[in-house]
Amino acid sequence: MVFPIGDDHIKGRFKPIMSYSLIVLNVLCYVGQNTDPTGQLYVQEYGCIPAEISRGVDLHTLFSGMFMHGGFMHLLGNMMFLWVFADNVEAVVGNGRFLLFYLFGGLAASAAQILLNVDSPVPCVGASGAIAAVMGAYMLMFPKSRILMLFVLNFSRFHIPALAFLGFWILQQLLSGIGALPFFGGGGTDGGGVAYWAHIGGFVAGLGAGVLFKPVAVRAQEAPGPEWPIWERYT
Repeated sequence: MVFPIGDDHIKGRFKPIMSYSLIVLNVLCYVGQNTDPTGQLYVQEYGCIPAEISRGVDLHTLFSGMFMHGGFMHLLGNMMFLWVFADNVEAVVGNGRFLLFYLFGGLAASAAQILLNVDSPVPCVGASGAIAAVMGAYMLMFPKSRILMLFVLNFSRFHIPALAFLGFWILQQLLSGIGALPFFGGGGTDGGGVAYWAHIGGFVAGLGAGVLFKPVAVRAQEAPGPEWPIWERYT
């Protein structure tokens, strides 16, 4: 198996407070969720259920569902992606705006999933929609960046271009999401437990933010000065 573990990153003056805080908050919510042996009580209570949202019920779950997870590996995978991609985006947009952007991305992801699955009673949980927005913004803001990958079998490390990694990821989501549609013979837009359309909706929202903030990101990378963080490549 291969996992992303880093990227061309920021060192020195900037502290990604919101990125790290979101990781801690997600972990704490998962720990709290597991005070119930099955975890189902909290998922049903705080997960985002499309059938309820479409009726205007339990709208708070649009936010709480972003911090619930279906299992440890679900949490671990999401937090790894958040760790890799969020700090650079936060460095450009700022701490407060990054938090607003993250929440907006999560709402956009939920909206996409709900619009295609309005009657579903299945709770949608996980940070992946919001993280997909971070990835979409990252792809436009840092197209020349490289992603540091770990090959688990022998713990070797190698780099791939961010555009290649993120382009392949969203293509996979699109193909899986389209294949899950009933029109194409799929079993529904939950993709057998994976909310592909939430990923797609979040990513598209992130692309929009990437267009907005790309000029700032370009200045940060090409002309670092006293007011900008220092950029460093992995070797």
